[in-house]
Amino acid sequence: MSVIKLDKQGPIAVLTLTRPEMMNALGQEGDGAAVVAACAEIEADPTIRCTILTGEGRAFSAGGDVKAMKARTGAFGGSPHDIREGYRRNIHQVVKALYHLETPLIAAVNGAAIGLGCDVACMADVRLASDRAKFGVTFLKLGLIPGDGGAWLLPRIIGNSRAAELLFTGDVIDAATAESWGLVSRVVPGESLMAEALALAERMAGQPPQALRLAKTLMRHGSTSSYETLMEMSAAAQALMHQTEDHMEGVDAILEKRTPDFKGC
Repeated sequence: MSVIKLDKQGPIAVLTLTRPEMMNALGQEGDGAAVVAACAEIEADPTIRCTILTGEGRAFSAGGDVKAMKARTGAFGGSPHDIREGYRRNIHQVVKALYHLETPLIAAVNGAAIGLGCDVACMADVRLASDRAKFGVTFLKLGLIPGDGGAWLLPRIIGNSRAAELLFTGDVIDAATAESWGLVSRVVPGESLMAEALALAERMAGQPPQALRLAKTLMRHGSTSSYETLMEMSAAAQALMHQTEDHMEGVDAILEKRTPDFKGC
């Protein structure tokens, strides 16, 4: 059975990690290919304007499959070369596919997001947390390091000091602490998490889709590009947006004091 399920609800795609009996652990052979395929389907559908990622059952994702680590199977088996390639073709494909989605990605963190699971949540643009959610980057407790890009991304989200505290102690923090640290946008009751995520996704999906995707692209490049480089990218992107029908629709809607109807043209 695939580790991920894709459901489409109008302009919103919902990706659900579907390994609840293992707390949605990742690292089995084929996980990378499954997530890549789901994300490719979203990218190929111009009607999709926003994506939500969540987990089935009581966890978002407990991270890497510890039993597979013990058995040295899947992405965690073989020689050092084999393991390196296992990360590159499997686990790295999971996080890269999510990180590079052109549509805005909301992580609806329904439960534990630990190790790789926390880093997967960090691939999203926005994180909403259930009041039952927990977060930890517990790699050192297993004698490992973040092997999936978390060491690059987490400090950009919560700052170097707090990222170092989480990584170097292996502590697990609750949802309220995650909110105060800026790891999540807000905490909501568990029973209303998906309703809140869908409501947020609907507001995003109401924006002009071409401009929405380009705005996300600029934000992503802004974390690594120089100011001057981003200014040039912004000017080029803005020139394209000025030629769209959605731009004129937005202008007309403001002048006519009505809600715009963006078509993606």
